[in-house]
Amino acid sequence: MFTEILDALYEAAFIAEKWPAVLGQITNVSASKGGALFVFADGMPIRGKAVAQLQDLMDEFLEDESLRLSTAAARMGAVRPASFVDVDRFMTADEVRDDPMRIRLRERGLGVNACAAIAMPTGEIAMFVFQRGLDEGGYEEHQLEVLDRIRPDMARATLAAARLGLVQARGAVDALARIGLPAAVLAANGRVRVTNSLFDREKSLFLPTAFGGVALANTESNRLFQAALQAMRGELPPRSIPVRGTPPAVVHVLPLKRSAHDLFDGGDLLVVATAISASALVPSPTILTGLFDLTPAEVNLVIALAKGHSLKAAAAEAGLQFSTVRTYLNRVFRKTGTNQQSQLVALLKSAHPLPR
Repeated sequence: MFTEILDALYEAAFIAEKWPAVLGQITNVSASKGGALFVFADGMPIRGKAVAQLQDLMDEFLEDESLRLSTAAARMGAVRPASFVDVDRFMTADEVRDDPMRIRLRERGLGVNACAAIAMPTGEIAMFVFQRGLDEGGYEEHQLEVLDRIRPDMARATLAAARLGLVQARGAVDALARIGLPAAVLAANGRVRVTNSLFDREKSLFLPTAFGGVALANTESNRLFQAALQAMRGELPPRSIPVRGTPPAVVHVLPLKRSAHDLFDGGDLLVVATAISASALVPSPTILTGLFDLTPAEVNLVIALAKGHSLKAAAAEAGLQFSTVRTYLNRVFRKTGTNQQSQLVALLKSAHPLPR
């Protein structure tokens, strides 16, 4: 079931008409009754897709400012939850009762909402919202965990979809041009099939290899990159790979599935690089989860470390055993390609979204 959903997600990344169907699949697997995707970007109109039975309400939301300024939308825009949360936990009972969007949803038999916000390094915010039936009560923890299991792939698929404006690409050349980031299409054997001009000019990040392949110039990052390219069925290699450098960047490996495979003339993988601007700020949890697939517990740990806390202090603050926090740290090392706390903190402090 999850494999089918992930394939559908990466198809919808480039074939916009597929979003209602994949949102429906996620709705079903999470015991929801409705679902939608919103994309927010500075200086751009809000864009969105929804399951088929809610698309007319989505269209109304995109056109009606009173709905866009609803309490639920404003609250989630401010909170930007890194993992899926029950929206009602952030609203009073009166706010839930009087919220214009919730009134519209109740008219359709929909109740409690679950929401997660995914911040893109390119400046966009993707927000996924799912709804339970009106008489079904709130989301249980295991249902939110199902949504969080899919969330990292939602982030990568939405990165491409947001750059395309939730509009279907007209072909490989059009898609690579409109993404506006260094990008290349690879065959399953790692051979480069087509690139855009930004990729061709990016000499400090990518290196050509024998037989038409590609590698990352950074040795540690290239180890993770090659693992993603060579992944066998059933493995879960990192597909968002941090690259330390000036400036630091993240390289995303997206599988091209179903109709997207045909759109890119039979290509199997899309490699996209997103730069990260330097910043001394403690990184936002939503940026971290979107870039490095960190779990909420891992995010809390690295934020504590970025604030200057020791590992022991971070464990005490979270109320966890030191051995548990050490396990979290080792997982974060694997995901970010680092092996020391100082390297990790330096990398994470650079995670700040670029202006459009």
